[in-house]
Amino acid sequence: MRRRTIYFNDARHYYLFVYDPPMRMEDAWVPVDEVAGTAVDTFSYGVSRGDGLFYPTKVGLEWGSDRKPFQSAYEWRCWENMQSLIARGLDPLQVLVDRAHEKGMDFFASLRLGGYGGMNPDHNVANGGRGFVHTEMRDHIHALVEELATRYDVEGVELDFAAAPGGAAHCLNLDEAAEQASVLTDFVRDSAAAIRGRPGDPGLVGARVYPTLALNQRAGLDVGTWLSEGLLDFVVPMAYSCFVLDAQMPIDWIVEACHQHDVSVYGMLQPYFGDGRRNNTKVEHATPEMMRAAASNFWQAGVDGMYTWFMPWPLEDAQRRILSDIGDPDLAKEGNKHYFLRQRPENKDSFVYDAELPVAIPGPDSEKTYEIAFTTSDDPQNERISRMVLKINVSDLVTQDRFEINLNGVSLESEPCRRTARTYDAYTGVWLEFDLNQVRPRRGANTLQFSLRERPDGFGGGISIDDVELIVEYDLFPGRAVEGGRGG
Repeated sequence: MRRRTIYFNDARHYYLFVYDPPMRMEDAWVPVDEVAGTAVDTFSYGVSRGDGLFYPTKVGLEWGSDRKPFQSAYEWRCWENMQSLIARGLDPLQVLVDRAHEKGMDFFASLRLGGYGGMNPDHNVANGGRGFVHTEMRDHIHALVEELATRYDVEGVELDFAAAPGGAAHCLNLDEAAEQASVLTDFVRDSAAAIRGRPGDPGLVGARVYPTLALNQRAGLDVGTWLSEGLLDFVVPMAYSCFVLDAQMPIDWIVEACHQHDVSVYGMLQPYFGDGRRNNTKVEHATPEMMRAAASNFWQAGVDGMYTWFMPWPLEDAQRRILSDIGDPDLAKEGNKHYFLRQRPENKDSFVYDAELPVAIPGPDSEKTYEIAFTTSDDPQNERISRMVLKINVSDLVTQDRFEINLNGVSLESEPCRRTARTYDAYTGVWLEFDLNQVRPRRGANTLQFSLRERPDGFGGGISIDDVELIVEYDLFPGRAVEGGRGG
């Protein structure tokens, strides 16, 4: 297993779509140069979208070649940027491979698998087709894998099965995915043979898969067989359908399964704190403290490194600091952290794993208790912790409610609590902010318990727990007397 810090560039949003042509070499090198000098030792590049490839392929469709005349600036820029390099005898993909090697980085070519430019639309799962069940589709994508592994001196090829939905179509129709899982296993087996059996040094075989066993099974991804047959060198559990950073991603099962077969696992640090889907919210990138909290939890889960992408661009000092910190678990250990729990999608059919929030409490009940689970990686007895603040966002809560909160069975009634209004819709909810002086979460698994015991006369509605956040701050000098604290 190999320790890595990986940064992914999708070729488009912060690169080929942005620069006005002709592309200077300084511009062509930006995706690599902007992460050079950090802990990033592996550069991953998204060479494809479902409608074409971002390099001069000999077996597929080069992106943009079927779009002329272009109807948008980003399309024109992308095509002209690639052609401006090709006209000088330069392969746009090889330019990045060479630059990564000059900067001491390995290079992974990441290939989306649910479709390709020029494919028969009847084969596309998005159109009701059967995807990889069609031999033509399987053979074409295998040829792309072989091209990437043999024409370019990349260290590895990443098979992206997790781009669906949102970034690509599924590889198999979900109605028959479980029965056709062997089709994808055969594809992975053939891809591994091509990548590892290329002339010269064998390449590494990676796969982006879903975070839960259930989602992988639903999509026809028999990850267990891929691991037991030794078909993979590294795995990245993620869900493209959720860009929100998740320090609680349920990856323990896949870390254990991979390590049983000496396969590396890299924790995916998604870029957002909020994706703008909730009412009165906007897209917000995760802060350095949020990224550190997630990285710390992933290290605790036993991952072999971190993988991230799509940070605020252009990358500046804050982003480069994140990319430096996440490469070393010791740097995260006593760094300030901001944990938060993501919300489950409103669309129940969304292809994403479940979440703890929101918790709907329909009305007062003297017996009923609701629970959520969360994990932290900080030792509550560490005397360098200067402050722990638990923040809970509750809809429709009023001061006259008898609302009880316990942490691991211990009441928070004794802890100082501030009430602050929501900034965007103050009339609908309130933030409760607890200074955790005596009752603190454990390192590892924790539970919060909520009970709505009584409501004021004439008020019979319910409440909703919408957000839970934990802020942990460290200081240079010892803080409270740790003997006085009670672990929650």
